[in-house]
Amino acid sequence: MMRQYDPAGRNQRRAKAGSLLAKAFFHSGSALARLAPLSRRCQASVTTTRNIPYLLSGRRDHWLDVVHPRGVIGPLPVLFYVHGGGFRILSKETHWMMACSFARMGLLVVSINYRLAPEFPYPAALEDTCAAYCWTLENIADFGGDPTRVLVAGESAGANLVTALTVASVARRPEGFARSVFGRVPLAVLPACGLLQVSQCGRYCNSSQIRSTLVRDRIRIVCEEYLPESAGDREGEFGLADPLVILESNATFAHQLPPFFAVAGGRDPIRDDTLRLEKALQRRKVPVQTKLYAGETHAFHAAIWRPAARECWRDQETFVNSVLQQSAMADAVNRS
Repeated sequence: MMRQYDPAGRNQRRAKAGSLLAKAFFHSGSALARLAPLSRRCQASVTTTRNIPYLLSGRRDHWLDVVHPRGVIGPLPVLFYVHGGGFRILSKETHWMMACSFARMGLLVVSINYRLAPEFPYPAALEDTCAAYCWTLENIADFGGDPTRVLVAGESAGANLVTALTVASVARRPEGFARSVFGRVPLAVLPACGLLQVSQCGRYCNSSQIRSTLVRDRIRIVCEEYLPESAGDREGEFGLADPLVILESNATFAHQLPPFFAVAGGRDPIRDDTLRLEKALQRRKVPVQTKLYAGETHAFHAAIWRPAARECWRDQETFVNSVLQQSAMADAVNRS
């Protein structure tokens, strides 16, 4: 009997194979990166307290690390970091270079794990991100951090999650996890290479700008597994899975949004979300800086030894220092 051609099944198998290859690539790349001279210096400049539970589930998904810059006395400003990986793969361990690079700025870094799709689709990752953020505000003083000076950052899926967390901190929303962070607005937000609208992934998969079938598969499976029932069919119905859509809307917020610094590679296939974010925040009169790095692709700044990545980290440090200086000046005025 002749087997019938099944394009949907073929596409699914291709997507699954691509997922396995991507996971293997990033894990091996993270391990090899530790051997680079700059990476070794970065690791030597910090101390890390690992695998602290922020929820008492017993799951590794609910662990975080606290990364402390050596020789710096607190209380330190805090950087709450959420890793990328399309909501489906990777961890705080694969993203050690991000946490280390922020810690070298003199920040106490909290780097988290969270539950992953497809086993745990939306809103599990955001629920965990909010829970870890609350843990940070309530416990970081015990580790030498200043809970009144907390910035949030993440790349790719992590950029989505910290942007959604920030929206939840300023907007009155019905979700229980959103209510837990309402009014607890971060000092600033650094979303890098963000996929900021997970629904309507066809805007990328059908784009003439993306010629690679592998890249289109990656974007499609990220969206479908994070929002498995009807991803891309009904714009605007997924709430905080699409923080960009909320920021682009006419929704009013109870609190003022903090300043943003958003970066992306000039060749990143999802860079348009960063450009849309800039426009949405400008319309809302929110301080925002964006920068595209010419010729660079998605999450380029993870290769911290490369020139463009080093430029990106310098730019982020400049922004962080500016935010902290403005915060210190505001505190001094309030005390006077």
